[in-house]
Amino acid sequence: MKKMTKFMSVALAATLAAASLTACGGSGKAETKAADETKAAGEATADGEVFTIAGIGPMTGDAASYGISVKQGAEVAINEINAAGGVQVGDTTYTLNLIFEDDEATEDKAIQAYNAVMDQGADAILGCVTSGACIAITDLTAEDGILQITPSGSALDCTKNDNAFRVCFTDPAQGVSMADMAVETLGYKKIAVLYDNSSDYSMGIKEAFEEEVAAKGGEIVASEAFAGSDVDFNTQLTSIKGTDAEVIFVPAYYQQVTYITKQAKEMGMELPFLGSDGWDGVLGTVTDASTVENAIFLSPFFAADPSDNVTAFVAAYEEAYKATPDQFAADAYDTIYAMKAAMEKAGSVESADLIAAMTEITVDGLTGEGITWTADGEPNKGCKFIQIKDGAYTLYE
Repeated sequence: MKKMTKFMSVALAATLAAASLTACGGSGKAETKAADETKAAGEATADGEVFTIAGIGPMTGDAASYGISVKQGAEVAINEINAAGGVQVGDTTYTLNLIFEDDEATEDKAIQAYNAVMDQGADAILGCVTSGACIAITDLTAEDGILQITPSGSALDCTKNDNAFRVCFTDPAQGVSMADMAVETLGYKKIAVLYDNSSDYSMGIKEAFEEEVAAKGGEIVASEAFAGSDVDFNTQLTSIKGTDAEVIFVPAYYQQVTYITKQAKEMGMELPFLGSDGWDGVLGTVTDASTVENAIFLSPFFAADPSDNVTAFVAAYEEAYKATPDQFAADAYDTIYAMKAAMEKAGSVESADLIAAMTEITVDGLTGEGITWTADGEPNKGCKFIQIKDGAYTLYE
């Protein structure tokens, strides 16, 4: 059954700290080590009950860093939970087991991956990681009645069915929050937008951003489109350069942002940039950090947050993967803990009971304290604004 999707309430939060986040990766050796640890935990309780969480996301292709990040963040959470004794559901203790299938961030591969994990006995779905792939399987998961939580699928239709929830922000919520930041907090009145018209993610943020800017009294002086595969943005940037824009908003992923900001500097443009959460990781791909200096983007996670749970997670992640976790890893970690909370609240591992429990749980996660979920599948939590200063990520003050 389709649900009416609501914009989630996004609170603006800022806490002074400094950090260096990197695009998620990790060596094959580290991945193997974590996978072996997860397997070993399951084997140690082979006579008990196992709850299988099936992750689906890109492990190869242009978006592989996101899928690897999600898989590794989930592994940290599962290893942590299993080491602490597993999940108590009524009188039964469950060990969590993770299986993960590559969808290459494409719709057809996502469907194949979903069928594969269901054949392997999946009890809940972690994914998909990207919006298009997530939308491709959402009706299938609804038909099967299985709990689906996407860590990072932000398009509205990712949660259109009653069994589907998300941990990340919705695209419209990001657009509204960034528009309020641009006009009300930063004082920009004339804004240019450069967006990917082949991406549900980029389009959803762009549309909400432009509507909110107008509602706040700002003006969109240029709205330039590109296709996801483009690497030459000179035409769009030239058009923007000919306007009286005070800032450029780019709701896109960091791979595209790397090209855009580099070419803008080469053209002599000195306009500041604003971005969406897809910018997380951009310092790992730019060759000249000055191209993104002072840029501000939205994120649910900041690796240098001094909170005990964040520092513990970052330490565990860095030990396992020799990399600093990004928001995708943090979202996945919180997704696993949401599933754990639903199992405990339901006192059952039946899908219908888990789905019903999702609106009754509260999770103190890495990406927000006291996270709750609406019946529309949307999380209630705050966001952070990250600013790049002196070549490093900092919380915007």
